[in-house]
Amino acid sequence: MLKSEAYRDVGEAAWSWVLDQVREDEGPWLPETVTEDGPEAAAPAKDRDSLYAGISGLAPVLAEIARYREPTARERALATGIVTRLSAQAGQKTEASLYDGLAGDATALRLLAPGTEAVALRRLADLATPEGWRTTLEFDPGSDAPITDIIMGSAGVVMTAVWAGGESTGAIATTGGEALLRAADRTEAGLDWGMTPGRASRAPNYSHGTAGVAAALAVAGAELGRSDFVEAAVQGARHVLSVGSLEDGGFVVPHTIPPSTRVVEPVTYTWCHGPAGTSHLFAALSHAGVTEVAGHAVDDLRQRCLTSILTSGLPERLRPGFWDNDGRCCGTAGVGDVLLDAAQDCPAPARRETLEQAAHRMGEALVNRAIRDEAGARWRFLEHRKDPPLLPPGTAWMQGAAGIAAFLLRLARYTDTGPNATVVDRPDQWWAVPERLRATAL
Repeated sequence: MLKSEAYRDVGEAAWSWVLDQVREDEGPWLPETVTEDGPEAAAPAKDRDSLYAGISGLAPVLAEIARYREPTARERALATGIVTRLSAQAGQKTEASLYDGLAGDATALRLLAPGTEAVALRRLADLATPEGWRTTLEFDPGSDAPITDIIMGSAGVVMTAVWAGGESTGAIATTGGEALLRAADRTEAGLDWGMTPGRASRAPNYSHGTAGVAAALAVAGAELGRSDFVEAAVQGARHVLSVGSLEDGGFVVPHTIPPSTRVVEPVTYTWCHGPAGTSHLFAALSHAGVTEVAGHAVDDLRQRCLTSILTSGLPERLRPGFWDNDGRCCGTAGVGDVLLDAAQDCPAPARRETLEQAAHRMGEALVNRAIRDEAGARWRFLEHRKDPPLLPPGTAWMQGAAGIAAFLLRLARYTDTGPNATVVDRPDQWWAVPERLRATAL
């Protein structure tokens, strides 16, 4: 097991590399990838402000850094630039989503300058419709159906409102939760949500499907005292159980239903499409006071998800397409973060130690796979179906060095201080850790 200095050294080197990629054009912006032997991105992308790939995604890293050291003048200037740009646009923006819109802006603002997120939240309340929030993203040409999921849809907006609190919480969570109820499809086992109502293809895990929508309804129901929201979350969990497998003491759900020819592995283990993220559904149900679903204790179901991670073989690259990503959304850093959340929420010492050791395995893999030179540290993910398979280094929160750096820095703090280390919580996982440890609740 590596010492905290090893994680912190690589985390800081990765963050230094990210800082060197930040550009200025009417405020800070960040190229999503950096082709080291090719031309640099000449202009900001459309999603330059997003939590997924833009400057909002730098806010959780800055918040993590502030937990263990004083920010530098350069970091303070960056934080000011992010707050200034996002605040100036909040009253006019029309994209609502957590990972590409106003909810992501509100997340960054609350982490960097608590109180400034209120304008973004009021704008979200103003943009709400009975169907949720209409996306401006090019998701499904020819369709104006509202998106339900965490990444681009109503579930992520609802989660953000409950996490952020304030005067707009009730209106956003109520409107969004009721829209999600109307968007549900009834199945033999319970309730199911596609990314849009009636969509044939389903991604039932956390980022784009029923597990994430049900988690949003559970936390909104707990906040608002809405038993119908909580019951819908339970029905969603029933459906997820009906399409998954409880074999070998674990719990996994297919990546896509029906299986997609574009997906190499029918079951993945990630935050987005695997048991790492789906474990948050069962934590959300527990937060809402639910103790069992379909005869299974929700705490046991959460642990089953984690068991599937522990026995899967990751982070080893066992075969092409099995584990080619080290990022937060789809790879090693995201799994490591979920394991730390679970460890800090685990009352059983032996199980907590098992989860800690697994988180260290993720951290050690990231340290070993880092590309290190005088520029800092970064990672190149693999796409084995391309020639050459190495992808250019990513900079951002969900698919790049910023998100990986935040995990390594958190792991270093955890290694130093143990399971009572403060957690920089976020809209899509805050209920998975004890409230007394949440940075936004302190």
